[in-house]
Amino acid sequence: MKKVAMGLVLGLGMLSGQALAADVAAGQAKAAVCAACHGADGIAVIPGYPNLKGQNEQYLVTSMKAYKNKERTGGLAAVMQAQASMLSDDDIANLAAYYASLK
Repeated sequence: MKKVAMGLVLGLGMLSGQALAADVAAGQAKAAVCAACHGADGIAVIPGYPNLKGQNEQYLVTSMKAYKNKERTGGLAAVMQAQASMLSDDDIANLAAYYASLK
């Protein structure tokens, strides 16, 4: 009985992890706004703006959340704070997954 219960717990844990996985396609759709500064392909079109193409997914999540929480304040942070304030945690995860997937 313990083995069955443990199997159920592990199985549900794996399913919930998959259900929470970021959605690259949703990130791509949401990235249309980002393209004005960061380029349609994740390569910045404005000097001084970072390239997002191929960036580390967790770094992108951390960065966007830091802008959203106004923890990043230097340079052009006000622009990103305004953009990030409109993103949900799911939006952030999806955007990060999308840009990280670009090679």
